[in-house]
Amino acid sequence: MEVTVAELVAAGIRRHDQRPVEGATAMTPSELVESFAPFVMRTLRYHSVAERDLDDVCQEVFIVIFRRFADFDQTRPIRAWIYGICMKAAAAYRRRAHHRHEVLVYDAPDEAAPGSTSPETISTEQLVRMLARLDEEKRTVLILHEIEELTMSEIALIVDCPVKTAYSRLAAARKQMLLMMSKWNPRK
Repeated sequence: MEVTVAELVAAGIRRHDQRPVEGATAMTPSELVESFAPFVMRTLRYHSVAERDLDDVCQEVFIVIFRRFADFDQTRPIRAWIYGICMKAAAAYRRRAHHRHEVLVYDAPDEAAPGSTSPETISTEQLVRMLARLDEEKRTVLILHEIEELTMSEIALIVDCPVKTAYSRLAAARKQMLLMMSKWNPRK
């Protein structure tokens, strides 16, 4: 039986599971983890956290969430707040990896994905490497819009910028991604 990250984190907080998280509307800690663990994992993956470290960094994110939940501004969307914590955790992870001289996801050599059915197919790993080449502001807007399917007004709240600036970053990110994809040669 495979254990999920949500189950591991929930097991660590089970003794507090009888009461709701402060400020949350009747949501227990394990419900919070179960609801947002997939979102946290995707966010961390697309912000260059290596697959082997995803569980650990995800747990760090939930530790921060539980410690700082009392500071959460209930007028803002919870996903925006969690996304901000994920970005900070991913940035800290990248700094630690740099100091340990580890190879980060986006520094890995460009290899063809094993088991690709078509030479024109871009694998998830290749997509992550392309996303890692975008600057943080463009990558964040692109991920939130294209992958998480948030509206531009929600994205503007998350990244703390005007809506028109968010649209501009999205257009620039799309243009840069299209350029990288046009230069991508599957036969290399």
